[in-house]
Amino acid sequence: MTARRRPLLGLLAGHGVSLTGSMVTFVALPLHVLDTTDSAARTGLVAAVATAPVVLAGAFGGPLVDRAGHRAASVAADVAGAATIATVPLLHAAGRLPLAALLGLVFLAGLLDTLGRTARSALLPEMAQRSGAGLARAAGLFEATERGARLVGAPLAGLVVAAAHEALPVLWVHAAGCLAAAIVVTAHVPPPGRAPPVDPAGYWTGLRAGIRYLRREPLLRALVTLVLGANFLDAAYALVLLPVVAVDRLPGGALALGLLTGAMGGGALAGSLVYGAIGHRLPRRATFVAAYALAGGPPLYALAAGLPMPLLVGVTAVAALAAGFIMPIIATLRLERVPPDLRARVYGVSNAAFWAAIPLGAVVAGLAVGGVGDTAALVAVGTAYFLVALVPLAGGPFRGMDPADGRGPEVASIR
Repeated sequence: MTARRRPLLGLLAGHGVSLTGSMVTFVALPLHVLDTTDSAARTGLVAAVATAPVVLAGAFGGPLVDRAGHRAASVAADVAGAATIATVPLLHAAGRLPLAALLGLVFLAGLLDTLGRTARSALLPEMAQRSGAGLARAAGLFEATERGARLVGAPLAGLVVAAAHEALPVLWVHAAGCLAAAIVVTAHVPPPGRAPPVDPAGYWTGLRAGIRYLRREPLLRALVTLVLGANFLDAAYALVLLPVVAVDRLPGGALALGLLTGAMGGGALAGSLVYGAIGHRLPRRATFVAAYALAGGPPLYALAAGLPMPLLVGVTAVAALAAGFIMPIIATLRLERVPPDLRARVYGVSNAAFWAAIPLGAVVAGLAVGGVGDTAALVAVGTAYFLVALVPLAGGPFRGMDPADGRGPEVASIR
């Protein structure tokens, strides 16, 4: 990598290898629970425990990341995460991993993963500036890196689980990814030019500053509400309905789940790259609505209809291509509107809000499968997703997504 591009490319590489490991765990955990308990409800419970840390660490971790420094927090979170997740296969091999211990370790690993993601997100604007990349392009590349992690991690997990005939040993890949991320960020991401100021009034005042800024930003607040609903539906599909249907109906079980999850990552990776190249030319609100409408319902309806695997993969990939446009738009809006000294706090709080309904979505989906069956649940979730996608057409603060429709970006610190 060239010297000028090294900061951004180093950050993207570290982010990518860390998230690839996380995606392996994302696929392996529900397979392990389904294999050992044959219970959709318990699968939903484990998924809820795995995602709840994103809410907690996102809500309360931002001030900690600011205090530690974004680069130092990223490295420390990955090193601690590697040690935590490696404990799972070690205890499993020793026959000393009851469900309670698995839940506790997965919860802690989720906390650390979220702190690392928050730190790397806060590093992005300065690394993009040092590398000469615009915010929209950097946001698109950052999102493409996350999608690429899904593309690589999910099929890898499916293949390894199918070959080993058990799921938990594949978590070694997660531990290795965390360590690799810490090494890459240490070697290639320079410390920020200035450390974010630490609020002398303390942790809680700093946290309230992030919450207060988010509350006073109508567009960001509206986006949080919309994504909250969409992620509830995403969790029901990706964490429970898809694994249950893959194991029960699709050829190959674990391989089918890994292939479909990988198709999500591959399509979304392509979408993120396309947005990074042309996103600055597109109307944001119209693109956002179209992307959500295509991303949500079609793959759920296809799964409910029992389409053959090649068609399922195709529908999933096209939907994911549209989904790849969503987060770069949100990321660009946040980069434009949040001042540097509040980024980790506002990002953490907004990410926590994005994820707040995911544990509930997983639990509700697990119960719904037992109550109405997976086909009815898939149709209901797909229909609800389409309705959520139409909300920005109502106008209001969503008009501010396009600068010509609303006020320009505001980046003044509000305390």
